[in-house]
Amino acid sequence: MIELSAPRAITVDAAARTIRCGGGRTWAEVDAAGQQAGLAVPGGTVSDTGVGGLTLGGGVGWLTARHGLTVDNLLSAELVTADGVRRHASADEHPDLFWALRGGGGNFGVVTRFEFRAHPVGPIVQLGLFFWPIEQGIEALRFIRDTVMALPPAMGAMITGLNAPPAPFVPPELQLTPGYALVVAGFEGPEQHADVVAGVRSGLPAAFELVSPIPYVELQKLIDPGSPRGMLAYEKALYVDALSDEVLDVIAEYQPQKSAPLSITPMLPLRDAYTAVSDDTTAFGGTRTPKFAVNIATIAPDPELYATERDWVRRFWTALAPHASSTGGHVNFMADYDEDRVRAAYGAAKFERLARIKAEYDPGNVFRPGANIRPAVDV
Repeated sequence: MIELSAPRAITVDAAARTIRCGGGRTWAEVDAAGQQAGLAVPGGTVSDTGVGGLTLGGGVGWLTARHGLTVDNLLSAELVTADGVRRHASADEHPDLFWALRGGGGNFGVVTRFEFRAHPVGPIVQLGLFFWPIEQGIEALRFIRDTVMALPPAMGAMITGLNAPPAPFVPPELQLTPGYALVVAGFEGPEQHADVVAGVRSGLPAAFELVSPIPYVELQKLIDPGSPRGMLAYEKALYVDALSDEVLDVIAEYQPQKSAPLSITPMLPLRDAYTAVSDDTTAFGGTRTPKFAVNIATIAPDPELYATERDWVRRFWTALAPHASSTGGHVNFMADYDEDRVRAAYGAAKFERLARIKAEYDPGNVFRPGANIRPAVDV
Protein backbone atom coordinates (compact mmCIF):
# COMPACT_ATOMS: atom_id res chain seq x y z
CA MET A 1 0.00 0.00 0.00
CA ILE A 2 1.30 3.45 -0.90
CA GLU A 3 0.18 6.43 1.18
CA LEU A 4 -0.77 9.40 -1.01
CA SER A 5 -2.41 11.69 1.53
CA ALA A 6 0.52 14.14 1.59
CA PRO A 7 0.66 15.32 -2.07
CA ARG A 8 -2.69 17.11 -1.97
CA ALA A 9 -2.04 20.63 -3.28
CA ILE A 10 -4.35 22.01 -6.01
CA THR A 11 -3.28 24.97 -8.14
CA VAL A 12 -5.69 26.57 -10.60
CA ASP A 13 -4.28 28.85 -13.28
CA ALA A 14 -7.34 30.62 -14.64
CA ALA A 15 -5.41 32.50 -17.34
CA ALA A 16 -3.68 29.39 -18.71
CA ARG A 17 -6.74 27.20 -18.03
CA THR A 18 -4.76 24.53 -16.26
CA ILE A 19 -5.19 22.70 -12.97
CA ARG A 20 -2.37 20.97 -11.10
CA CYS A 21 -3.17 18.60 -8.28
CA GLY A 22 -1.45 16.12 -6.02
CA GLY A 23 -1.93 12.42 -6.51
CA GLY A 24 -3.89 12.12 -3.27
CA ARG A 25 -6.82 14.29 -4.34
CA THR A 26 -10.37 13.21 -5.20
CA TRP A 27 -12.42 14.53 -8.09
CA ALA A 28 -14.78 16.31 -5.68
CA GLU A 29 -11.84 18.38 -4.49
CA VAL A 30 -10.58 19.12 -8.00
CA ASP A 31 -14.10 20.02 -9.16
CA ALA A 32 -14.60 22.42 -6.25
CA ALA A 33 -11.26 24.15 -6.83
CA GLY A 34 -11.77 24.45 -10.56
CA GLN A 35 -15.26 25.89 -10.22
CA GLN A 36 -13.88 28.80 -8.23
CA ALA A 37 -12.52 29.94 -11.60
CA GLY A 38 -15.40 28.54 -13.69
CA LEU A 39 -13.21 25.69 -14.95
CA ALA A 40 -13.46 21.90 -14.99
CA VAL A 41 -11.34 18.94 -16.01
CA PRO A 42 -13.26 16.00 -17.53
CA GLY A 43 -13.51 13.51 -14.68
CA GLY A 44 -15.68 10.56 -13.76
CA THR A 45 -19.21 10.21 -12.39
CA VAL A 46 -18.55 9.41 -8.70
CA SER A 47 -17.06 12.37 -6.87
CA ASP A 48 -14.97 10.57 -4.24
CA THR A 49 -13.03 8.67 -6.91
CA GLY A 50 -9.30 9.27 -6.65
CA VAL A 51 -7.78 11.43 -9.37
CA GLY A 52 -4.92 9.00 -9.94
CA GLY A 53 -6.86 5.80 -10.49
CA LEU A 54 -9.43 7.29 -12.82
CA THR A 55 -6.92 9.29 -14.85
CA LEU A 56 -4.40 6.53 -15.40
CA GLY A 57 -7.09 4.17 -16.70
CA GLY A 58 -8.69 6.67 -19.09
CA GLY A 59 -11.49 8.58 -17.39
CA VAL A 60 -15.07 8.57 -18.75
CA GLY A 61 -17.69 11.02 -17.47
CA TRP A 62 -20.26 13.70 -18.18
CA LEU A 63 -17.81 15.84 -20.19
CA THR A 64 -16.48 13.07 -22.44
CA ALA A 65 -18.57 14.08 -25.46
CA ARG A 66 -17.64 17.73 -24.96
CA HIS A 67 -13.96 17.60 -24.01
CA GLY A 68 -12.82 13.98 -24.31
CA LEU A 69 -11.45 11.56 -21.76
CA THR A 70 -9.50 12.61 -18.71
CA VAL A 71 -6.30 11.33 -20.34
CA ASP A 72 -6.98 13.49 -23.39
CA ASN A 73 -6.64 16.48 -21.09
CA LEU A 74 -3.54 15.38 -19.18
CA LEU A 75 -0.65 17.75 -19.95
CA SER A 76 2.04 16.29 -17.72
CA ALA A 77 2.66 14.05 -14.73
CA GLU A 78 5.31 13.90 -12.06
CA LEU A 79 5.93 10.39 -10.81
CA VAL A 80 8.32 8.14 -8.93
CA THR A 81 9.31 5.07 -10.93
CA ALA A 82 10.35 1.67 -9.63
CA ASP A 83 14.03 2.68 -9.35
CA GLY A 84 13.10 5.48 -6.93
CA VAL A 85 13.78 8.22 -9.48
CA ARG A 86 11.39 11.16 -9.77
CA ARG A 87 10.51 11.83 -13.38
CA HIS A 88 8.46 14.43 -15.23
CA ALA A 89 6.51 13.00 -18.17
CA SER A 90 4.96 15.11 -20.90
CA ALA A 91 4.87 15.38 -24.66
CA ASP A 92 8.44 16.72 -24.51
CA GLU A 93 9.92 14.73 -21.61
CA HIS A 94 9.83 10.93 -21.58
CA PRO A 95 7.12 10.94 -24.27
CA ASP A 96 6.96 7.14 -24.28
CA LEU A 97 6.21 7.11 -20.57
CA PHE A 98 3.69 9.94 -21.00
CA TRP A 99 1.90 7.91 -23.67
CA ALA A 100 1.77 4.87 -21.39
CA LEU A 101 0.45 6.84 -18.41
CA ARG A 102 -2.54 7.99 -20.44
CA GLY A 103 -4.51 4.77 -20.14
CA GLY A 104 -1.93 2.21 -19.04
CA GLY A 105 -3.02 2.25 -15.41
CA GLY A 106 -0.73 2.15 -12.40
CA ASN A 107 1.89 0.00 -14.10
CA PHE A 108 4.63 2.58 -14.49
CA GLY A 109 5.06 4.39 -11.19
CA VAL A 110 3.39 6.44 -8.47
CA VAL A 111 2.10 9.74 -9.82
CA THR A 112 2.53 12.48 -7.23
CA ARG A 113 1.28 15.38 -9.36
CA PHE A 114 -0.98 15.76 -12.38
CA GLU A 115 -1.30 18.77 -14.66
CA PHE A 116 -4.54 19.02 -16.65
CA ARG A 117 -6.01 21.20 -19.34
CA ALA A 118 -9.21 22.75 -17.95
CA HIS A 119 -12.29 24.09 -19.75
CA PRO A 120 -14.94 26.71 -19.03
CA VAL A 121 -17.85 24.79 -17.47
CA GLY A 122 -20.64 25.86 -15.14
CA PRO A 123 -21.10 26.97 -12.49
CA ILE A 124 -24.69 25.99 -13.42
CA VAL A 125 -25.50 23.22 -15.89
CA GLN A 126 -28.78 21.61 -16.94
CA LEU A 127 -29.95 18.24 -15.65
CA GLY A 128 -32.65 15.98 -17.01
CA LEU A 129 -33.29 12.61 -15.34
CA PHE A 130 -36.11 10.37 -16.58
CA PHE A 131 -37.20 6.95 -15.29
CA TRP A 132 -39.34 4.19 -16.81
CA PRO A 133 -40.36 1.03 -14.89
CA ILE A 134 -38.79 -2.30 -15.82
CA GLU A 135 -42.13 -3.52 -17.20
CA GLN A 136 -41.78 -1.13 -20.15
CA GLY A 137 -38.68 -3.07 -21.15
CA ILE A 138 -37.98 -2.95 -24.86
CA GLU A 139 -40.28 0.00 -25.48
CA ALA A 140 -38.42 2.14 -22.95
CA LEU A 141 -34.97 0.96 -24.03
CA ARG A 142 -35.59 1.67 -27.70
CA PHE A 143 -36.99 5.10 -26.95
CA ILE A 144 -34.03 5.95 -24.72
CA ARG A 145 -31.60 4.66 -27.37
CA ASP A 146 -33.22 6.75 -30.09
CA THR A 147 -33.24 9.84 -27.86
CA VAL A 148 -29.53 9.53 -27.11
CA MET A 149 -28.65 9.03 -30.77
CA ALA A 150 -30.46 12.30 -31.59
CA LEU A 151 -28.87 14.40 -28.84
CA PRO A 152 -27.10 17.63 -29.80
CA PRO A 153 -23.31 17.33 -30.05
CA ALA A 154 -21.30 17.47 -26.82
CA MET A 155 -24.26 16.84 -24.51
CA GLY A 156 -23.51 14.47 -21.64
CA ALA A 157 -25.65 11.35 -21.34
CA MET A 158 -25.97 8.07 -19.51
CA ILE A 159 -28.45 5.21 -19.88
CA THR A 160 -28.80 3.10 -16.77
CA GLY A 161 -30.57 -0.02 -15.61
CA LEU A 162 -31.10 0.51 -11.88
CA ASN A 163 -33.53 0.73 -8.99
CA ALA A 164 -35.12 4.14 -8.48
CA PRO A 165 -33.36 5.92 -5.61
CA PRO A 166 -35.13 6.61 -2.30
CA ALA A 167 -34.85 10.33 -3.01
CA PRO A 168 -37.38 13.11 -2.36
CA PHE A 169 -38.00 13.70 -6.08
CA VAL A 170 -39.10 10.06 -6.55
CA PRO A 171 -42.76 9.26 -5.76
CA PRO A 172 -42.87 7.03 -2.64
CA GLU A 173 -44.55 4.17 -4.51
CA LEU A 174 -41.71 4.07 -7.05
CA GLN A 175 -38.74 4.31 -4.70
CA LEU A 176 -36.41 1.29 -5.08
CA THR A 177 -38.45 -0.14 -7.95
CA PRO A 178 -36.34 -1.46 -10.87
CA GLY A 179 -36.33 0.29 -14.20
CA TYR A 180 -34.36 2.24 -16.77
CA ALA A 181 -33.13 5.80 -16.48
CA LEU A 182 -31.91 8.35 -18.98
CA VAL A 183 -29.78 11.20 -17.68
CA VAL A 184 -28.84 14.11 -19.93
CA ALA A 185 -26.52 16.92 -18.91
CA GLY A 186 -26.55 20.16 -20.88
CA PHE A 187 -23.69 22.66 -20.92
CA GLU A 188 -24.85 25.03 -23.68
CA GLY A 189 -27.69 26.69 -21.78
CA PRO A 190 -31.33 26.04 -20.89
CA GLU A 191 -32.82 26.46 -24.39
CA GLN A 192 -30.98 23.53 -25.98
CA HIS A 193 -31.67 21.32 -22.96
CA ALA A 194 -35.35 22.31 -22.98
CA ASP A 195 -35.71 21.02 -26.53
CA VAL A 196 -34.36 17.61 -25.47
CA VAL A 197 -36.65 17.52 -22.45
CA ALA A 198 -39.66 18.40 -24.60
CA GLY A 199 -38.80 15.55 -26.96
CA VAL A 200 -38.72 13.05 -24.10
CA ARG A 201 -42.00 14.27 -22.65
CA SER A 202 -43.81 14.11 -25.98
CA GLY A 203 -42.32 10.76 -27.02
CA LEU A 204 -42.66 8.38 -24.09
CA PRO A 205 -43.58 10.13 -20.84
CA ALA A 206 -41.52 8.91 -17.90
CA ALA A 207 -42.89 7.55 -14.64
CA PHE A 208 -41.03 10.40 -12.94
CA GLU A 209 -38.46 13.00 -13.87
CA LEU A 210 -36.08 15.53 -12.38
CA VAL A 211 -35.45 18.50 -14.66
CA SER A 212 -33.56 21.38 -13.14
CA PRO A 213 -30.56 23.67 -13.33
CA ILE A 214 -27.87 22.24 -11.06
CA PRO A 215 -24.39 23.30 -9.98
CA TYR A 216 -21.72 21.42 -11.89
CA VAL A 217 -20.22 20.16 -8.63
CA GLU A 218 -23.60 18.61 -7.75
CA LEU A 219 -23.90 16.94 -11.16
CA GLN A 220 -20.57 15.30 -10.37
CA LYS A 221 -22.10 13.89 -7.16
CA LEU A 222 -25.37 12.73 -8.73
CA ILE A 223 -24.80 8.99 -8.46
CA ASP A 224 -22.63 9.04 -5.32
CA PRO A 225 -25.43 7.55 -3.14
CA GLY A 226 -25.39 4.45 -5.35
CA SER A 227 -21.72 3.76 -4.59
CA PRO A 228 -21.44 3.54 -0.80
CA ARG A 229 -18.20 2.50 0.83
CA GLY A 230 -17.78 -0.76 2.71
CA MET A 231 -19.78 -2.94 0.30
CA LEU A 232 -18.81 -5.92 -1.84
CA ALA A 233 -18.50 -5.04 -5.52
CA TYR A 234 -17.89 -6.74 -8.85
CA GLU A 235 -18.15 -5.57 -12.47
CA LYS A 236 -17.52 -6.51 -16.09
CA ALA A 237 -17.71 -4.32 -19.16
CA LEU A 238 -17.53 -4.37 -22.93
CA TYR A 239 -17.98 -2.07 -25.92
CA VAL A 240 -20.78 -2.22 -28.48
CA ASP A 241 -20.76 -0.18 -31.66
CA ALA A 242 -24.46 0.54 -31.22
CA LEU A 243 -27.36 -0.31 -28.96
CA SER A 244 -28.89 -2.47 -31.63
CA ASP A 245 -32.26 -4.17 -31.17
CA GLU A 246 -30.36 -7.41 -30.48
CA VAL A 247 -28.31 -5.74 -27.73
CA LEU A 248 -31.43 -4.22 -26.21
CA ASP A 249 -33.15 -7.61 -26.26
CA VAL A 250 -30.34 -9.02 -24.11
CA ILE A 251 -30.53 -6.08 -21.71
CA ALA A 252 -34.30 -6.41 -21.41
CA GLU A 253 -33.91 -10.11 -20.61
CA TYR A 254 -31.12 -9.89 -18.02
CA GLN A 255 -31.62 -6.55 -16.29
CA PRO A 256 -34.81 -7.72 -14.48
CA GLN A 257 -32.89 -10.74 -13.11
CA LYS A 258 -30.76 -8.75 -10.66
CA SER A 259 -31.50 -9.03 -6.93
CA ALA A 260 -29.42 -6.34 -5.18
CA PRO A 261 -31.00 -2.87 -5.23
CA LEU A 262 -27.62 -1.20 -5.85
CA SER A 263 -26.64 -3.39 -8.81
CA ILE A 264 -26.51 -1.18 -11.86
CA THR A 265 -25.92 -1.26 -15.62
CA PRO A 266 -24.64 2.11 -16.86
CA MET A 267 -24.26 2.56 -20.61
CA LEU A 268 -22.18 5.55 -21.68
CA PRO A 269 -22.14 6.92 -25.23
CA LEU A 270 -18.61 7.63 -26.44
CA ARG A 271 -18.88 10.19 -29.23
CA ASP A 272 -18.02 13.70 -30.44
CA ALA A 273 -14.81 14.88 -28.69
CA TYR A 274 -14.01 11.28 -27.78
CA THR A 275 -13.71 10.44 -31.48
CA ALA A 276 -11.57 13.51 -32.31
CA VAL A 277 -8.48 11.83 -30.84
CA SER A 278 -6.68 9.17 -32.88
CA ASP A 279 -6.37 5.63 -31.54
CA ASP A 280 -2.60 5.85 -31.16
CA THR A 281 -2.42 9.19 -29.31
CA THR A 282 -2.90 7.57 -25.90
CA ALA A 283 -2.68 4.11 -24.39
CA PHE A 284 -6.41 4.12 -23.62
CA GLY A 285 -7.81 0.67 -24.26
CA GLY A 286 -10.50 1.38 -26.79
CA THR A 287 -10.77 2.54 -30.39
CA ARG A 288 -11.90 6.10 -30.97
CA THR A 289 -14.86 5.22 -33.15
CA PRO A 290 -18.35 6.05 -31.82
CA LYS A 291 -19.59 3.36 -29.46
CA PHE A 292 -21.18 2.60 -26.10
CA ALA A 293 -19.34 1.42 -23.03
CA VAL A 294 -21.62 -1.05 -21.22
CA ASN A 295 -20.73 -1.73 -17.60
CA ILE A 296 -22.53 -4.37 -15.54
CA ALA A 297 -21.84 -3.88 -11.84
CA THR A 298 -23.07 -5.25 -8.56
CA ILE A 299 -22.79 -3.72 -5.12
CA ALA A 300 -23.96 -6.05 -2.35
CA PRO A 301 -23.94 -5.85 1.47
CA ASP A 302 -23.22 -9.51 2.26
CA PRO A 303 -21.32 -12.46 0.74
CA GLU A 304 -24.41 -14.53 -0.08
CA LEU A 305 -26.11 -11.81 -2.12
CA TYR A 306 -22.75 -10.86 -3.63
CA ALA A 307 -22.25 -14.40 -4.94
CA THR A 308 -25.71 -14.38 -6.51
CA GLU A 309 -25.18 -10.99 -8.13
CA ARG A 310 -21.68 -11.81 -9.37
CA ASP A 311 -23.19 -14.76 -11.20
CA TRP A 312 -25.81 -12.38 -12.68
CA VAL A 313 -23.07 -10.03 -13.90
CA ARG A 314 -21.18 -12.88 -15.54
CA ARG A 315 -24.25 -14.37 -17.24
CA PHE A 316 -25.36 -10.94 -18.45
CA TRP A 317 -21.89 -10.17 -19.84
CA THR A 318 -21.66 -13.57 -21.56
CA ALA A 319 -25.00 -12.99 -23.27
CA LEU A 320 -23.87 -9.55 -24.51
CA ALA A 321 -20.40 -10.68 -25.65
CA PRO A 322 -21.47 -11.98 -29.11
CA HIS A 323 -22.74 -8.48 -29.92
CA ALA A 324 -19.64 -6.63 -28.69
CA SER A 325 -17.11 -4.79 -30.81
CA SER A 326 -14.62 -5.52 -28.02
CA THR A 327 -15.07 -7.71 -24.96
CA GLY A 328 -12.03 -6.14 -23.30
CA GLY A 329 -13.92 -3.16 -21.98
CA HIS A 330 -12.52 -0.20 -20.08
CA VAL A 331 -9.86 -1.18 -17.49
CA ASN A 332 -11.53 1.16 -14.96
CA PHE A 333 -14.62 -1.08 -15.25
CA MET A 334 -12.76 -4.32 -14.58
CA ALA A 335 -12.63 -6.68 -11.60
CA ASP A 336 -10.98 -9.76 -13.18
CA TYR A 337 -7.37 -8.93 -13.99
CA ASP A 338 -6.06 -12.07 -15.70
CA GLU A 339 -3.61 -11.31 -18.50
CA ASP A 340 -5.93 -12.37 -21.30
CA ARG A 341 -8.59 -9.91 -20.10
CA VAL A 342 -6.07 -7.09 -19.78
CA ARG A 343 -4.62 -7.84 -23.23
CA ALA A 344 -8.12 -7.82 -24.70
CA ALA A 345 -8.82 -4.45 -23.10
CA TYR A 346 -5.85 -2.82 -24.84
CA GLY A 347 -5.65 -4.85 -28.00
CA ALA A 348 -2.51 -6.70 -29.06
CA ALA A 349 -0.57 -3.74 -30.51
CA LYS A 350 -1.06 -1.40 -27.56
CA PHE A 351 -0.47 -4.19 -25.07
CA GLU A 352 2.87 -5.06 -26.64
CA ARG A 353 3.94 -1.41 -26.74
CA LEU A 354 2.97 -1.00 -23.08
CA ALA A 355 4.93 -4.15 -22.19
CA ARG A 356 8.06 -2.72 -23.84
CA ILE A 357 7.71 0.57 -21.95
CA LYS A 358 7.07 -1.39 -18.76
CA ALA A 359 10.37 -3.24 -19.28
CA GLU A 360 12.20 0.08 -19.47
CA TYR A 361 10.71 1.72 -16.39
CA ASP A 362 9.71 -1.26 -14.21
CA PRO A 363 11.62 -4.37 -15.36
CA GLY A 364 10.98 -6.11 -12.04
CA ASN A 365 7.22 -5.60 -12.26
CA VAL A 366 7.10 -3.81 -8.90
CA PHE A 367 3.83 -2.13 -9.83
CA ARG A 368 1.70 -5.19 -10.48
CA PRO A 369 -1.62 -4.96 -8.58
CA GLY A 370 -4.72 -4.41 -10.67
CA ALA A 371 -4.67 -4.56 -14.46
CA ASN A 372 -1.03 -5.61 -14.62
CA ILE A 373 1.08 -5.42 -17.76
CA ARG A 374 4.13 -7.60 -17.32
CA PRO A 375 7.41 -6.24 -18.77
CA ALA A 376 8.34 -7.57 -22.19
CA VAL A 377 11.07 -10.19 -21.80
CA ASP A 378 12.90 -9.20 -24.99
CA VAL A 379 13.80 -5.67 -23.80
